[in-house]
Amino acid sequence: MIDLKLLEHLESYLTESRKERFIKVLSQRTKHFTVATEDVYQLHNTSAVIRSCDVFGIQEVHIVEELNSKRIDREIAMGAQKWVDLNRYNSVKDAISSLKHKGYQIVATTPHENDAMLHDFDVTKKSCFFFGRETEGLSQEVIDHADCFLKIPMSGFTESLNISVSAAIILQHVTTKLKQSNLNWQLTEAEQQEKRLDWCKKTIKSYDDIIERFYQE
Repeated sequence: MIDLKLLEHLESYLTESRKERFIKVLSQRTKHFTVATEDVYQLHNTSAVIRSCDVFGIQEVHIVEELNSKRIDREIAMGAQKWVDLNRYNSVKDAISSLKHKGYQIVATTPHENDAMLHDFDVTKKSCFFFGRETEGLSQEVIDHADCFLKIPMSGFTESLNISVSAAIILQHVTTKLKQSNLNWQLTEAEQQEKRLDWCKKTIKSYDDIIERFYQE
């Protein structure tokens, strides 16, 4: 439980438009779907995926850095890393174990399997969409532990898309269908309050001084 009086105090330092923006954005956020990237080599690809997650209301992103470990490209992410929760893992095994423990099915996105085309995907299941490396794709470990495979229909000679493009296409499709459903896909009230507090911390420049004064009083 967060301190609601503290949240109210901190939000008094925000403009009305900023407070309304937080509430509006959070009303469209979800943890029903999440995204994981596996050892993506090109920094801008991971950053672009994070940006797409923010755009389509995905609150959490999982980044596996078993082989490649790099900081997020802030310019390409366009500040999205402030609003999306990033979870980092040193191994695919740890990521999959954590996600399955949270109730997610592992969805391997690959053009080489015909398990499910995008337009047939069942949005009712809590899912984590895995995206792999630029050239090799997903590792065999992800393939072996996947609960299902997802393919974007393509009609050209090219067999695959850039991962950031694939992520954007998939997320736009599944989040649109999700929000048209009767599923309880939104963040809980407590989760929304927690993010409002977190976003205040990331927005207010004198946050630490304000907190100190608040508890002294």
